[in-house]
Amino acid sequence: MVLASASPRRREMLVAAGYEFRVQPADIDESGFDTLDVSAEDFTKRLALAKAMTIARRFPDELVLGADTVAECEGEIIGKAANAYEAEQITRKLFGTMHRVVTGVALVRLADGRILIDSDTTTIYPKELSDQQIQAHICGGSWIDKAGAYAIQENGDEFIERIDGSITNVMGLPMELLKRMLAQIHP
Repeated sequence: MVLASASPRRREMLVAAGYEFRVQPADIDESGFDTLDVSAEDFTKRLALAKAMTIARRFPDELVLGADTVAECEGEIIGKAANAYEAEQITRKLFGTMHRVVTGVALVRLADGRILIDSDTTTIYPKELSDQQIQAHICGGSWIDKAGAYAIQENGDEFIERIDGSITNVMGLPMELLKRMLAQIHP
């Protein structure tokens, strides 16, 4: 399998689950994907497929895995923060109300025309954060390159009251969904 992602978290989860793969990050311009009038599920599936297809064209005989994760709050799709100010705004929004984390997953092997696309959604019930906690989070930099400006595996106990759904989805790759999808390709 080829992982079309530079995400260290996705690599770690695949290694921990015992999958054999190599990494070929898909360098696509995500700004060209409109978030207006589209669900978080459709948005992430489109991006996951675009990433997988970009790499699958270079390796048509290989099974390519693409994934994309966003947070969704009150109908707004929230990706990665561009800077500390944006990270603070995202953190204040997400940790003031229940929100969802959605990951789109695509498996593509062009040689035999296999294309599977699905998504997983986890509902997050956050703890209310103090101004000091928010500032410490922003200053600590753990928001960098994270959808929704946080990483549950790094500070979930501090930020999360409870979750409904897959914790690996919140980490960026829903392993349960991936296993079901792979079973469809390799029954």
